[in-house]
Amino acid sequence: MVERNEGPEAVIKKRILVIEDDRDIVELVRYNLEKDGYQVFTATDGATGIAQVKKSPPDLLVLDLMLPKLSGLEICKEIRRDAALNRLPILILTARGEEADRVVGLELGADDYVVKPYGLRELIARIRAVMRRTASLASDGGPLCVGALEVDERARRATLDGRELELTPKEFDLLVTLARDPGAAVSRQHLLAEVWHTSWYGSAKTIDVHVAALRRKLGDPGWIETVRGVGFRLRVP
Repeated sequence: MVERNEGPEAVIKKRILVIEDDRDIVELVRYNLEKDGYQVFTATDGATGIAQVKKSPPDLLVLDLMLPKLSGLEICKEIRRDAALNRLPILILTARGEEADRVVGLELGADDYVVKPYGLRELIARIRAVMRRTASLASDGGPLCVGALEVDERARRATLDGRELELTPKEFDLLVTLARDPGAAVSRQHLLAEVWHTSWYGSAKTIDVHVAALRRKLGDPGWIETVRGVGFRLRVP
């Protein structure tokens, strides 16, 4: 998933795939991301794009919703169903800014959402933030254990009763934040700061979408309790 240049000054470049049918936008985004040090690949229709994802998974997918042949939402859905790909970070790039579209994309597992028209500096800041979150490692501590739940930050792996949970990068980061202090109420503001960082400008309802998805994957809604007027806490068995 990275490019390595041989030699004493070997450079590792993160790989980004941009699936967007507007060729002018594609070239503009490609130019600026390459200037920022990324290796960029592109596709201008959904069918070609998903084929590229499966053949050579990137480190991040920048995905338009309105695509010929296969929509961005269908691509997102297919990636999240694939056990080999479902941790791939996805940033949705679209002209559709309605709240309903944002929620659908987030429910399908997108990690961030940028609405056209957007500034390239904002797009690059969002990409950097997603990259930081998905590449972050725990310091030197071991896995976080809460009853039968084990969350390994370094391996980015969570298990419940020995069964690995298939979480999106954002769901994993949310679980980590709650598991670091089980039983404590964590405010929505703190979750936004920790999981979405300062690059997120969307609605706080985004948290509810991800908490609902995380509850479903944990199998028992009681794992994550709502603290009225504050936020959420991870229940201690």
